[in-house]
Amino acid sequence: MLLSLHVKNMALIREEEITFGRGLNILTGETGAGKSILIGSINVALGSENFKKYVPQGAESALVELVFESTESAGEKLKEMELSPEDGLIVISRKYTGGRAVSRVNGETVPLKYVRDLAACLIDIHGQNQHQSLLHSKFHRTLLDRFAAEDLTGLTDQCRELYRRFRNISEKIAEASMDDSERAKRMDLLQYEIKEIEEASLTPGEDEQLEKDFRRMENGQKIMEALSEVQQLTGMDSGAGDEIGRAARSLCAAAGYDEVLKELSEELLSIEDQMNELDRGLSEYMDDFSYDEQSFYDTSQRLDLINHLKSKYGKTVEEILHYKEKNQEQLDRLENHEAYLAQMKAEKDKIYRQLTSVCETISGIRRKYAAVLSGKIRDALIDLNFPDVGFETRVTSLPEPAEEGMDEVTFYISLNPGMPMKPIWEVASGGELSRIMLAVKSVMADQDEIGTLIFDEIDTGISGRTAQKVSEKMNVIARNHQVICITHLAQIAAMADRHFEISKDVEDGRSVTHILMLSEEESVRELARILGGVEITDTVLQNAREMQAMAQRLKNKGSGESLPKE
Repeated sequence: MLLSLHVKNMALIREEEITFGRGLNILTGETGAGKSILIGSINVALGSENFKKYVPQGAESALVELVFESTESAGEKLKEMELSPEDGLIVISRKYTGGRAVSRVNGETVPLKYVRDLAACLIDIHGQNQHQSLLHSKFHRTLLDRFAAEDLTGLTDQCRELYRRFRNISEKIAEASMDDSERAKRMDLLQYEIKEIEEASLTPGEDEQLEKDFRRMENGQKIMEALSEVQQLTGMDSGAGDEIGRAARSLCAAAGYDEVLKELSEELLSIEDQMNELDRGLSEYMDDFSYDEQSFYDTSQRLDLINHLKSKYGKTVEEILHYKEKNQEQLDRLENHEAYLAQMKAEKDKIYRQLTSVCETISGIRRKYAAVLSGKIRDALIDLNFPDVGFETRVTSLPEPAEEGMDEVTFYISLNPGMPMKPIWEVASGGELSRIMLAVKSVMADQDEIGTLIFDEIDTGISGRTAQKVSEKMNVIARNHQVICITHLAQIAAMADRHFEISKDVEDGRSVTHILMLSEEESVRELARILGGVEITDTVLQNAREMQAMAQRLKNKGSGESLPKE
């Protein structure tokens, strides 16, 4: 459930916070008051819109913050993100500062993809144009699969994986299918590259050692000059080592007279030993150091050869050797081309049989659930004042398997008696699509645990009895889900468990949007405004009270008792 929405510096909103409740939360207001800003702000926070069209010109920052009650699926999603709910809450915020936006979940900065994945577990937003998705067959299949999710669990993932394997092996067979001339050319190239790498007799890591040797030999004179100077300064003949040795002997003699000096004497003797070790190490390195023109030339040539191979076959010796192994595998396949193709085709046939078997299982499940889904949507449409509606979910077979199976799913509908069933996009108008989507949402709401449904002006193009039916359907959905609905219709607004008014005022020469939660009496006056327009008479107020009372009776009748006023 969405507990609260905090919006700061978004379009006409300076700073507002709304506390939502359970059941049906209704938002009403004059056209242009800023209702769409609220839905837009939620979409911005959840990553489906950006700040660009909402942040006022010249503004340096903006903020949207949503606080949700956690759910089981959202909790699992948080674990995947290595996050956890805070006191059972999930706080999603998106802040705009200095031209860039940052998303956070429970205070931790996260990629926008994390927010979108989390939002899918928490909230379902149905905007003014979203019903257009009903015009696409792919969306019909998605809805049917969600409805049949319990039986389809695992099968759709298995289908995608098998289809991926089938497509990959088909591509490999296509690549391997070549005539004798092409095959001979390819074999010649592979043999040349393999031979070139083999003749180099590469050893993993040798390039790094060669580069060290080259650098050392290239700077040999500088190294010897530096070491000679170090030995002269620290040596045991006339350098620092000699001086430290004399000092150590003097301190040893003094320590014979005072035991307090014994520890200092031992430290100085230790330093003398270290200086001796340094002198021996320098002498050994200088004695072992060898340099001749031939060694330098050989090292340089070897490095040139390896760098030439790197430019063709890989950035490291290991990559070059791996490239050779892959070429050898390709060459082996080409040398045994017929056997390789036969093996690949046999594997392809095996995968295809597995894929079609899974697709047939999926098709059977889809057909079984299609009849159930059709009945439920038809009943919901009747509730929404489509008295003679016919509705079918038709599952037809595709000629070949695809990633989602072998089915095309299409919603067919007849809105008038005697009219044939046709695909929904050939029949329904914009207002009808809106109601059909509400019917679909009401059916699907019982299939998942998404706690919050938002409807943005789903009442477009309806009035009278149809509006009353829509309000009753909203009330039914709100018994088990939190519903947030923006509406212009009094019949829907009267059903509110919480009623908010969105108004626009002028402050300091600027239009500003405010959101106010209405008391029962204030809600009556807002209903009267919707019913009566500019002039609110006593008769209009009485009509509004009667409408609210009738809505309350309907809610009591449906649930046994109304939700408490918060």
